[in-house]
Amino acid sequence: MRLALVYARIQVLELLRFPGFSIATLGFPTLLFALFGLPRAHDEPNVLVASYAAFAVLGVGFYQFGVSAAMERTTPWAAAFLRTLPASPSTRLAGRVLAALTFAVAATSALFVFAVLTTPVSLGAGRWIALCATLLVGSIPFVALGVGIAYWTTPKTALPVANVLYLVLAYLGALWTGPRDLPAGVRTISTYTPTRQWANALWGAIAGDPLRPTPWLVLAAYLIVFALVATVGYRRDEGQRFR
Repeated sequence: MRLALVYARIQVLELLRFPGFSIATLGFPTLLFALFGLPRAHDEPNVLVASYAAFAVLGVGFYQFGVSAAMERTTPWAAAFLRTLPASPSTRLAGRVLAALTFAVAATSALFVFAVLTTPVSLGAGRWIALCATLLVGSIPFVALGVGIAYWTTPKTALPVANVLYLVLAYLGALWTGPRDLPAGVRTISTYTPTRQWANALWGAIAGDPLRPTPWLVLAAYLIVFALVATVGYRRDEGQRFR
């Protein structure tokens, strides 16, 4: 655990030195909420705050586990030096998870503070806790997808691939608009996307609805697929570079 904490600290400090990553990751969801969510937040503020929080966490998953890892894995630091240290791949993964959690907490906290100050969002302590727990657990499939991006793309293609997936999945999942404002055709496709199922779980959590198994079963199925893609990509990369 100590090595994972050290690695997480290195990851956080390294990413903070790149304002293009840190400022965009921490501030972009709040900026987008201010531009597009705020004008309609008076109708359903709780729904939009939960949706944009998922958008913030989704970005951390794609860029921390996808883009950052794709760029790092070909460097001498990651490809050679880290392999000489007494730390297993699982320890490094745990460190990356802790670093990503740090950025996710910072990004969602900024969004929550802005929303509380500018909208009539109203959630009791229990529903805030339920929202945060659903954000955390529901993000796991997207972490696996981020790892898949890292090992199936090159350092030059990771960013555009992550950008496309990030924006498309956010839109199809109704994370920008809420469920009622999607066009009819998009609404049909939306039902089958992992982001929409995550959003359904989040909307149920803030409404205090009984736990519904369907969103979690769909997310679990996506997790299996994304984890398989990530695992095959990792082994493929290992086989190509370390024969």
